[in-house]
Amino acid sequence: MLTNEHIKNRLIEKFGDSLTNFSEPYGMLTFEAPKELNLKVLKFLYEDADLKFQFLTDLQAVHYPNDKGRELAVVYHLHNLTDNVRIRFKVFTSIEQPDVFTATKLYTSANWMERETYDFFGVNFVGHPDLRRILNVDEMDYFPMRKEFPLEDQTRVDKDDEMFGRGGGN
Repeated sequence: MLTNEHIKNRLIEKFGDSLTNFSEPYGMLTFEAPKELNLKVLKFLYEDADLKFQFLTDLQAVHYPNDKGRELAVVYHLHNLTDNVRIRFKVFTSIEQPDVFTATKLYTSANWMERETYDFFGVNFVGHPDLRRILNVDEMDYFPMRKEFPLEDQTRVDKDDEMFGRGGGN
């Protein structure tokens, strides 16, 4: 049986202390890798005879505007279908130079996931075969999922709870 401890030990054997912040939220092994190693880590997880993480479940980004030099995290969710084990790992990059190597040569499914992540967060997946917007209009000159805009105008009267029958106490 493939355990989180075994996966972690194999990763540490291969990459030493390059991988950090190991944790297990809700039982899912999670760790961080330097962005320069993202492909090496993915390839190892994919090809290792014990690990076999050959299914990319999801790839997305998270914007941490207050984490200078590490504002954007690319998050990979991988699945070993044989042992039914899932893991997550993250790589961080600066918003000024949001370059991360593409995973499309290893996981074909990364193609559209990386395009969507580029479209909404502006992560530049270096080596991607067709990195362009996938859902937003090409003319858009910003990345809408970055936390650079207020969620909504709190003074709008059409958003008042009474408009939705949730106020007044009558």
